[in-house]
Amino acid sequence: MSSSYEMMYILRPDLSEELVGEAVTKYQNFLTENGAENLEVQIKGKRRLAYSVGKYLDGIYVQVNYDADGSQIAPLERMMRLSEDTIRYLTIKLKKRAIIAAQNAAAQPIAEADD
Repeated sequence: MSSSYEMMYILRPDLSEELVGEAVTKYQNFLTENGAENLEVQIKGKRRLAYSVGKYLDGIYVQVNYDADGSQIAPLERMMRLSEDTIRYLTIKLKKRAIIAAQNAAAQPIAEADD
């Protein structure tokens, strides 16, 4: 049975755009090869961390939404833990109500203000 997941991970801030792209592609390919569907990747960019992680005060945030059966999570998080480029990661399982609310909010047109 497939569930919806949201994963956020933070890459080292000193990575070049090319290395960021390689890291994102590596994780994206892993998910795709292991049966994940409806993959959406958003690179949020470089942002200040809430607290220092090791010697880093900034990080490059990446958000990934996907549908999968859950068997990919542990191996993917192990890959991230062993990578020197990834400084933090978190995967959460989305509840059906949250997914429906997000879809409804996205489907509603934004009312234009009359002057």
